[in-house]
Formats: sequence, structure tokens, C-alpha cells
Amino acid sequence: MTMLTFPPEFVWGVATSAYQIEGAVHEDGRGESIWDRFSHTPGKIRDGSSGDVACDHYHRFAEDVELMAELGVKAYRFSIAWPRIFPAGRGQVNEAGLDFYKRLVDLLLAKGITPYATLYHWDLPVALEDAGGWPARDTAHAFADYAGFTVGALGDVIKHWITINEPWCVSFLSYQVGEHAPGYRDWGKALPASHHALLAHGLGVQAIRAARSDAQVGIALNFTAPVPASNSPADRDAARHFDGYFNRWFLDPLYNRGYPADMVADYTSAGRLPDGMAFVRPGDLAVIAEPTDFFAFNYYTRELIAAGPRPWEFRPLRIDAPRTEMGWELYPEGLYTLLLRLHSHYGIDNIYITENGVSYVDPVDPEGRVHDQRRIDYLREHLTACHRAIQAGVDLKGYFQWSLMDNFEWAFGYKQFFGIVHVNYETQQRTPKDSFFWYRDVIARNGF
Repeated sequence: MTMLTFPPEFVWGVATSAYQIEGAVHEDGRGESIWDRFSHTPGKIRDGSSGDVACDHYHRFAEDVELMAELGVKAYRFSIAWPRIFPAGRGQVNEAGLDFYKRLVDLLLAKGITPYATLYHWDLPVALEDAGGWPARDTAHAFADYAGFTVGALGDVIKHWITINEPWCVSFLSYQVGEHAPGYRDWGKALPASHHALLAHGLGVQAIRAARSDAQVGIALNFTAPVPASNSPADRDAARHFDGYFNRWFLDPLYNRGYPADMVADYTSAGRLPDGMAFVRPGDLAVIAEPTDFFAFNYYTRELIAAGPRPWEFRPLRIDAPRTEMGWELYPEGLYTLLLRLHSHYGIDNIYITENGVSYVDPVDPEGRVHDQRRIDYLREHLTACHRAIQAGVDLKGYFQWSLMDNFEWAFGYKQFFGIVHVNYETQQRTPKDSFFWYRDVIARNGF
């Protein structure tokens, strides 16, 4: 048996997001978010549920911090609900919302757990959506105001800040695919939304720096590993297009490369840019490429891509392979190759994996245990990929397992289970799974 040991200062963490766990959506002055509206729209959530209660973390955060302390994590990534701070998106501040996060962070610090706060994990205040949402440029400026104020108010106790979580989901999944709130299927909204999410990040970095010079700031992108279904020129070109759509469209502007020319050409050919890139104004790309202190990304699976009927179209293929409850193929090799790509092609240092995990159904047995060996195997394989990447020279600083606890999984409702802690949604009882104890040992040993 070989012991895989990680660098001495490697950050071991867990991650959650506000709407998925907090509940208390009508308490203490919180405003309505697009997910409150979306989840209460019939047919949008597969089990008809919502995040109204979720894991009741708003009332049970002390219990959850105790679980993290038992786990031994060095860091906790959570998100701040924008409508708890500014119920209408901007303007009047809700002091009760700020107080909740102050109490949470004070308890984390008392337990020796470093907070990593995400400012936007998809819960846009509905007042901003009604004013145009992410397709509207003003939303980026509203975000910068929110970011600057929040970091100014909490920056004495929170030093690590993530601006936007997964801008692909903020824009394409929400305004083009329609699976996430607000649920549009409109390229005319999705492409401007993608730009304004990136612009919000850049403006947010500037606002954060102005508020707290000692803040550490980055952004979290979600990546998938695109693989051509065959070696044919058509399939290879389809994989190129998918990579541009999912990965490069966001990564390239952040690292001062502008929007990929091949994707602009593809979108123009497809009639998706009738006004060209008119939503990009002079100076925007410099703002988007504002230097950051770290780079975060989330990884779950790969996509096998075949050519569609037209050059700018692709078809994800489903092959016979081990899959999770989400239907995602198990592919730890993709994590390794993406880490090497960030290192070699983009020259990125200070990388954190801020989400990586798996959904499996594993019930509590009569003895009160949850035996989730498949999750342990998943974590072991993906952490092995991380270790290989570090050995190859990648500057990987930390790993945040998704997720601390089972929670509201967006459009899937309560039918997906990513947690290393089981949650009984009727009683809110937390039960650590076998993977919790396995991960605890990894943290304690700094390896496995």
C-alpha cells in the first residue's frame, strides 16, 4: 500500500450553498430570490419541492459547525444569500441578514475553520430579475455594489471571497437551457448574461479590493472534460465547439485572451449574435481580466461529444459506463487532465477545487449507519487524480468536497444525495455517513 501525502499546507474543506441548505426564506427580512419564484412554479422542480426549509441550516448552523469540527476540516465554503443582505437587490440593507453570517463565521473561527464565502451562488433577488436580470448590464453593477458592501461589512472576519459561482450555469443553464432559474430558453438572453456575469466578477473584484485591501478573491468556474466520440474531423470539431461553449467562453476572458474567436464565428454563423458582440463595451475585457489571488473550479464528469447536423451543433453521447444517480459518468481522469490544462495552457497558480462529489442513494440502516462505499471510492479516485496533478507540477492548494450534507439539489429537488452527512428532511436529524469518517481520516493524515 502506498501512502499519498499532500503538501503540508493543503486546505481540506467542505462546501454548501445558501439556498440549498438555509431555509428560512421568509424570516428576518430576507427578500425573494429567483429560486423562490422558480421552485414555486409548477413543473420546474422534479419532485415539486422548494428550498423553503431545506436543511434548516439558518436555525441549526451551530449543529452543522460542530459536525465540521468533528470532521476536522480546515475550511468551509458557503455562500451568502444576496437577498438576505439586500432584499431588493440594492438600496436598503438588511442588518439581520448580516448578523446571521457574522454569527456563523464567528463560530467557524472559534472552531479553527477558515471561511471561504461565495457572494453569488444563483439566488438573484427577484427585483433585479424583473429589471432585466443577468441579460441586463445594470445587474453587474448591482452585484459590484453588493460585493463591496458585504466585504466591507464582513471582511474583518472573512478573508477569502469567491465572486460568482459557475457563470456557465448563471447564463447558459438558466437563460438558454432553461433548467435553472429564471428558466428561459433564449440565446438572445444567454449570451449577454454570460458577459454580464463575467463583468460582475471583474467589477466585484475592484469593489472588494476597494473595500478590503487584504481580501483574497477569486471566481469559481465549472468545467467538464469534452472528449470526441470518434477521431473523425466532424466529432473533433464538435468537441472543440462544446469546449468553447462550456469552458473557454468563460476561462479565456478571465485570463486576458478575450472571447474565443472560433466561438464568436460559430455563434455568428448560427444566428445567435444578430447584433454581433454589442453587449461588450470598450474596457469590459480589461475589467473581466482583473488579476485575482486564486482560481477555483468545480468538477464532476466528462462529456462524450459527437457532431450534430450543423457545424455549430453537438450531441452528447451516453455510453455504457458506471454512472452516478445524476446520470453522470464516473471519470476521474478528466479532473487530472483539466488540472494539467490550467497549469500548462493558462499558467494558472493557486488553484482550489471548490466542488467535487457524487450523488448516491444510501439509506440509514437499522443500526443508524449509512454505508456509502461508492462515495468513498469516488472520493479516493478523484483525490488520487489531484495527487497525480500535484506531482506533475500543478499548484493545487486545496480541495472542498461537495457537499457537507444532503440538500436541495436545484431542479432535482430532494431526490439527489451529495452529502457526506445524511439529512432526514422530516426530522432534520443529521447522520454522518461512512464517507464522513473516511474523509476525516484523510484530513487527519493529510493523505490516504
